[in-house]
Amino acid sequence: MNKKLAFIIALFSIFAVIMQFNLMLANRVTVISETVVRFFSFFTILTNTIVAGYFSFITYYAFKSNKTIMKSPGILTAITVYITAVGLVYQIILRFTWNPTGMQKIVDEMLHTIIPLLVIIYWYINRKNDTLKYSQIWKWLLYPSVYIVFILIRGHFSNYYPYPFINVTAIGYQKVILNSLVMTFLFVFISILFIWITRLTKKIK
Repeated sequence: MNKKLAFIIALFSIFAVIMQFNLMLANRVTVISETVVRFFSFFTILTNTIVAGYFSFITYYAFKSNKTIMKSPGILTAITVYITAVGLVYQIILRFTWNPTGMQKIVDEMLHTIIPLLVIIYWYINRKNDTLKYSQIWKWLLYPSVYIVFILIRGHFSNYYPYPFINVTAIGYQKVILNSLVMTFLFVFISILFIWITRLTKKIK
């Protein structure tokens, strides 16, 4: 089950990221170099790329050695936190801001719904193998923190922001800072929840 699910997640995430890249190139409104930079400016794309890399690695290792790899306590949970945030933010805030059709809709659902759910299922199955501490949350926040700083700095010079809730030009720095704090709270909340579930289920067992 672990091998097959990891393989499916790796396959889906690789396909979704590559297909989204092709769709963005096909519908680009700027030069290719800028389109590529904008593509990797989306937290969704970066996180799904991380998911693709992680699950490709553990799939390769699992089929090669016939066992599941679980090194560096917290990596799986951290990735699950990131992709869960991707799914939640999209479902709550971004889903109703556009109406994709055709292949774009399929890829959109894969990136924001199917892959997050599959990763959460995989995490739940393997959570018992992870040793987690609440102090790890601060390390997990490094990735989204660096991301938001990068986006704001780049946006200042390029006037391009991938998400409406961090668009300084449209809503101003005050609201962007507030939204960033809300996003940080969301990451912390999800992290605490996953650690709590892991510890709770260990005690029950």
